[in-house]
Order: sequence, then structure tokens, then C-alpha cells
Amino acid sequence: MNILVINCGSSSLKFQLINAESEKLIAKGLCERIGIEGSMLTYTPDGGAKEETVTPMANHTDAIRLVLDALTNEKTGVVKSLDEISAVGHRIVHGGEKFAASTVINEEVMAAITECNDLAPLHNPANLIGINACKELMPNTPMVAVFDTAFHQTMPEKAYMYGLPYEYYDKYKIRRYGFHGTSHSYVSKRAAEVLGKKYEDLKIIVCHLGNGASVSAVQNGKCVDTSMGLTPLEGLIMGTRSGDIDPAIIEFIAHKENKSIDEVMAVLNKKSGVLGLSDNLSSDFRDLETGYREGNPRAINTMETFSYRVAKYIGAYTAAMNGVDVICFTAGVGENSAFVRTMICSQYLGYLGIKLDEEANAKRGEEIAISTPDSSTTVMVIPTNEELAIARETYRLTK
Repeated sequence: MNILVINCGSSSLKFQLINAESEKLIAKGLCERIGIEGSMLTYTPDGGAKEETVTPMANHTDAIRLVLDALTNEKTGVVKSLDEISAVGHRIVHGGEKFAASTVINEEVMAAITECNDLAPLHNPANLIGINACKELMPNTPMVAVFDTAFHQTMPEKAYMYGLPYEYYDKYKIRRYGFHGTSHSYVSKRAAEVLGKKYEDLKIIVCHLGNGASVSAVQNGKCVDTSMGLTPLEGLIMGTRSGDIDPAIIEFIAHKENKSIDEVMAVLNKKSGVLGLSDNLSSDFRDLETGYREGNPRAINTMETFSYRVAKYIGAYTAAMNGVDVICFTAGVGENSAFVRTMICSQYLGYLGIKLDEEANAKRGEEIAISTPDSSTTVMVIPTNEELAIARETYRLTK
């Protein structure tokens, strides 16, 4: 059973075709600059060469049509016809309180996703466009929605409520939702598998560290807290997002700089984080690590501030669960930067009895324990695989 996984952004579309039984990747690719001049399809069949095709894509329907054409192409395609694609799994960013689990898509589900558009105006509409495009081109193929927010719906009220007038929750559902849920779910479950322990018996902290970054606390198989909030802006300092700030800063900057709320929010989302903190040196952690080693004071301060913030969340979630058994690092920075992992663990987590195995920690992108056997808390690197997690959910609901 072949599952097509679709992840739509406002002007992009990532895809993978996965065999659900063997969990083998069959093909993958990316459509970029949809609706913009210079749009391009990148397509890579398993074991084959990467193909890049510059071709007009007026909308997501055009993009998905090109994807399906690539998958069924006589020369480099991986299936003979669309009949060999049994189901489509769609990543949906925000499900609000309506969805605590993945679900088969129907008209009622589409309407409920649309109702969440206000909570994710940059993402949900694009996700819906992708669903509609697939419905048009593959009308008889079942589709599943897998929500970034669903994994965090097990948080207790004390973790997700804000200190605001209750009427705002009552009327607008303003609360902490959390994101990267598919990644946090996959990584925490995989950690238990690798350790050979029951998922329901562990207290796990997952650090999803990349350009977007979040931390979650997973206790006895359920998420009990997470760092992102109503939107992905809350929590850790990220590539260009500010993370936690005093909300009065918005008003202060608006008055001082004569900016509107929308303009200040654009600063917090697109010009802040490690990019802003480093005085525009870079939003790429590899550049900042290089700058740190070269003695650049802005890079040094930025990397120390980022690592400190991650360590604070680990400490907070250790308290929230009254202990921790496993700490997992994942995503682009978490999987590949031994430097960042060392800064976090060696400087701040000694009280958890953590000792890093330097040889293991030096590896990049491998599924491995990086703490020594005598550490009181196990520290692991678990590469995330959101597409596989989406394919698993889709298979479960449609097989």
C-alpha cells in the first residue's frame, strides 16, 4: 500500500511516496515558488538521480499535477498509474480543540479545518488548498489529515491556559496549542523503542531544535506540556522568531518606532530570534557556530542565550513531570550540532547526572545515545521523520 504524503506551504509543497507495509521511501521531492516566477519541481526517486525542472506552477493544483506526473513518468516514475497510490496523508498545522487525533478527511472535517484558519492564517489555508487539489486530481483516493497540534491535546488545563480573562478562551479559544506535534510524537515513541522500554513508563523531554524550535514534556505516553503556544511564536528563541517576551514590548516598540501591531508582529516573527539577536549575522546556526569559534561576540552571545533558553525549558519540564528519564534532541540543529548539545548538557544539566560520551556526541544525524552508560538521565539523538509518522497514521486509518 503506497501512501503519498503532502505538506503544503503558502508557496511550496513537499512530498514523499512511502510504502506503508515496508515503510520504504519510494520517492520524494519539493515544489518551490508556486504562483511565483521561477517555480521549480525537484524530484528524487529512491536510488535514482535528483531531477530539477523549472516550470510554471500557477497554483497548488498545478504543483500536485506535476508531482503526480513525475511519479508516473515512464522513464523515472516509480508507479505505473495513480491507482497504485492507495491514500494521501496531509500535514495540517492547526486543528484547534476540534482534533485530538488524525482523521479521515470529509466535508465536515474540511469545514472544521477552515474554522481554525484564524489560528494559523499562513498555514491552514495552504493546507486546505493542497487537499482540494488532490480531491480534484484523485477524487476516489481516501485522504487523511494529520495535525501538528493533535499530540499536544492531552495537556492538562493547568498547562494550556493563559492568565487572561476567561471570556477570551470561552469566545476565541485562546490557549496554548503547541506545534511540531508529529515530530514530538514520533521521536518520543522511537526513543522508547530504541531503549527497549515501555512508552507508558517513561518521562521524556523532546527538544525539536531547528529554524523553528520547541520542547515538549511527554509523561507516561502523553504530552503534558509544550513550549509553543497559541501560535508557533511562543517558547524558544528560534531562527527568526523571538520566542518568549514580555508582551508589553509590543506596545513599547510600536510607540518608539511608530509601527502598527502588524508591523511589530512581523519583526517578532521574521526579524528576531537568533537572526535579530546576532545583529543580522545569520539565522543559520552553522554560521553562528562558526562565528562563536572565531570569537565573534554577537555569535557568542546568541549561542549562549539560545542554549540557556533550551536548558531552562528542560529544567521546567523536569519539574513538571517530577523527574525525567530521557532527553531527546531532534530536527536540523538537534540532530547535527554536537556543539549545541554540549553547550546545553555540559553547562546546565549536571544536576540530572548527565555525562556526555564525546565520541557518540560527535556523530551527526544518527540514532544514538550520547550520554555515558553511568548517566542518571539518558540523552539521545533521534532523527525525526514527520513524513513517515504521517504515512503511518494514514495507513492506520485507511488500510
